[in-house]
Amino acid sequence: MKRLMHFAMSLLIIALPSSSFSAGGGGEPIVIVADTRWTSGISHWWATLYNESHLYFTIVTCIIIPVVGVIFGVITDFIMAHIGIDLTKRGHGGH
Repeated sequence: MKRLMHFAMSLLIIALPSSSFSAGGGGEPIVIVADTRWTSGISHWWATLYNESHLYFTIVTCIIIPVVGVIFGVITDFIMAHIGIDLTKRGHGGH
């Protein structure tokens, strides 16, 4: 029974809105924006995209990260093959 009460209290604390724990009442919501005053090029585009639509920013980020990872991987494989490191023929599994 004691375990059930602890669980219920924990669930109640988690379920309460976080604003009920803050000092004072109400207040204005915080607006988070990227500063684009001194940016240019891709940095300016990226910050503007963040400011205009968080959904588009998220979609573009989720597309760009794997693409950049694949590009870096291919470049690294190319460089390692040219300096003599061949990772395709691992005889002892790294031992």
